[in-house]
Amino acid sequence: MFRPFHAVGCIGGLILLGIAGTIFWIWALIDCATKEPNEESSKVVWIVVILLTHLIGALLYAIIRRPDRIRQYGR
Repeated sequence: MFRPFHAVGCIGGLILLGIAGTIFWIWALIDCATKEPNEESSKVVWIVVILLTHLIGALLYAIIRRPDRIRQYGR
């Protein structure tokens, strides 16, 4: 049985998930661009990775590079 209000709720949830993912992606780009040291062009590489792979690149940056950068440089 089709429930129209259930479908609207699912679509609304997907829209909110998409908005949250985009906000996280923008945060990762800004964090990388402003706080990543410009050594050995790693900053440019991470920005390109985040730009081209959207949410996956932002997750990789947040999980792999950001903790390492904070440990090394304290920012």
